[in-house]
Amino acid sequence: MTARKKALITGVSGQDGSYLAELLLAKGYDVHGIVRRNSEFTSRRLDRILFHERFTTHYGDVVDTSSLHTLLARVGPSEIYHLAAQSHVAVSFSVPDYSAQVNALGTLRLLNAIREVDLKARFYQASTSELFGGLRGTEPQHEGTPLTPRSPYSTSKLFGYWTVRNYREAYGMHASNGILFNHESPRRGRNFVTKKITQAAARIARGEQEMLRLGNLDAVRDWGYAPEYVEAMWLILQRDVPCDLVIGTGTAYTIRQFAEMAFAVVGIELGWSGQGADERGRDRRTGAVRVAVDPVYFRPLETERLRADPRLAERTLGWRARTLAPALARLMVRYDIVHDEFGFPDLVDDADVARRMEGRT
Repeated sequence: MTARKKALITGVSGQDGSYLAELLLAKGYDVHGIVRRNSEFTSRRLDRILFHERFTTHYGDVVDTSSLHTLLARVGPSEIYHLAAQSHVAVSFSVPDYSAQVNALGTLRLLNAIREVDLKARFYQASTSELFGGLRGTEPQHEGTPLTPRSPYSTSKLFGYWTVRNYREAYGMHASNGILFNHESPRRGRNFVTKKITQAAARIARGEQEMLRLGNLDAVRDWGYAPEYVEAMWLILQRDVPCDLVIGTGTAYTIRQFAEMAFAVVGIELGWSGQGADERGRDRRTGAVRVAVDPVYFRPLETERLRADPRLAERTLGWRARTLAPALARLMVRYDIVHDEFGFPDLVDDADVARRMEGRT
């Protein structure tokens, strides 16, 4: 009888970690996830698998070298998915030291622990499109686009990206980078702009919120659907040869456009007036201001335009994004109409939405 594959996921309680754990369990893996110790277990993203017979959580932290050595020796995984990170770009300007400790040195600690334990495991590093900086003239971004990070988050991720490549070349490790463009879902944290927009649209439609405040409405992003992106992570580690691949949809929209798509789901058509910090988005039917620009959300340095060229991943993995931003916005708003926090199922049907919205629009 062939032994089941065993995978270890750092950051398992995050958006990507929870979807990846579900995917691997469905493929028959034994899945082990590392979670940080808190006063209580807070991630509802893991509710549906927490008591699965092939899913095990372990306390640990990528800033703690000894816990990494202990867990690698105890679990002995054949695949390691390193997703743990301080992943919020704007927050990284406020906590640059912590961002570097987790994103940069955390990756180094984990790779070095794998080497010292002499573990023959395939390693996946969650890299990011923020490495490209979004400078004009570089769009769309592909594997050969110059790396010009523009935040403490992306500079720390650049360290991790090159550490993966160095360990691969120096020690022959099967270590790969997935350079993922923005990917969202109903499980996205509420301090990320897409979730902030879709949750506000739902709350405004329910009469529970008056207005949404946002930063740079002109920033352009390539948004995809997180459950599809974890499939790409898995496919990368199934290759005999390690690689660094761009994963994205190849489409892009401004934050303003994403807000328009999200509010349209609840029947609000936004009309815009003003410029810069004075720009407002009004409900065309009622004239009420529903979106306002607030300079407090401006970053010290902005990544303006990110759009993937995913053709190499399509050829190499046979992977292609299926859910684009308009469908993603609808999916997330429908969910947020029914749920104020993470609940289940992720996909919400029209009857659930209609029941919640009855008498509110």
